[in-house]
Amino acid sequence: MLMRTDPFRELDRLAQQLLAPGAASRPTAMPMDAWRDGEVYVVAFDLPGVTPEAIDIDVERNMLTVKARREPVAKADEVQVELSERPVGVFSRQIVLADTLDTERIDADYQAGVLTLRIPIAERAKPRKIPIGAGTPDRKVITA
Repeated sequence: MLMRTDPFRELDRLAQQLLAPGAASRPTAMPMDAWRDGEVYVVAFDLPGVTPEAIDIDVERNMLTVKARREPVAKADEVQVELSERPVGVFSRQIVLADTLDTERIDADYQAGVLTLRIPIAERAKPRKIPIGAGTPDRKVITA
């Protein structure tokens, strides 16, 4: 139900973010997992250290965009930073959702640094039985 992207394009994007000048100011990717749980697709994003108020979720047509901002814990001008390995700044991820998902009823939950989205399968995409009619009595038979 989620559209897969080209892994080489993702690798190029990540390399450009890491190696380009000003890379620290660009959005970085956030790790995610996605799975189907019955009639719902679940997508979980790792966002440790991000407050719920700093998370923005948008859906436009079939494009889901998640943006988050993590601020540094210690301000460099106030303290002497000895080591800083955790990324700060803007994190962003876009996912193309299939037409069979109901983007009007997405549910979002944020606990323990994990943003979990539950996206139900649209009613029109669920399997259904088609009744077979017995025929109509006014049907005409044409003979050759």
